[in-house]
Amino acid sequence: MEKDQDLFCNGKSHKMERFLEVCLLLLLYDEVGYGYGLIEQLEDFGFSKEELNVSTLYRTLRKMEKENLVSSFWEEGGPGPRRRVYEITDRGKRNLDQWVMILEIRKARIEKLIDRYNVKTGE
Repeated sequence: MEKDQDLFCNGKSHKMERFLEVCLLLLLYDEVGYGYGLIEQLEDFGFSKEELNVSTLYRTLRKMEKENLVSSFWEEGGPGPRRRVYEITDRGKRNLDQWVMILEIRKARIEKLIDRYNVKTGE
């Protein structure tokens, strides 16, 4: 296992918008997905339809595809129009593994802070 500091110094941007990417990787790890279906599933992670519009989602997916974290293909057939379907790549799975480790470390740090605060305030 890498040292905690190494996980935070690997050139990744750790801004909150990256959380969307991590959530998408997890959803696509479970099964292939398409735009509107992914938007509905993202609500489970606290994203509202108002703050996450379709253009934001597709822009993020295109960026992730350029980074080889996901790939896409056109789904043929069915009663409706064709739709672009996304799936996670091997690189995306490795990226997801790394992000989960980072989030576990952050969660532990946040829990320590909250526990210490609660001791100080008597809660």
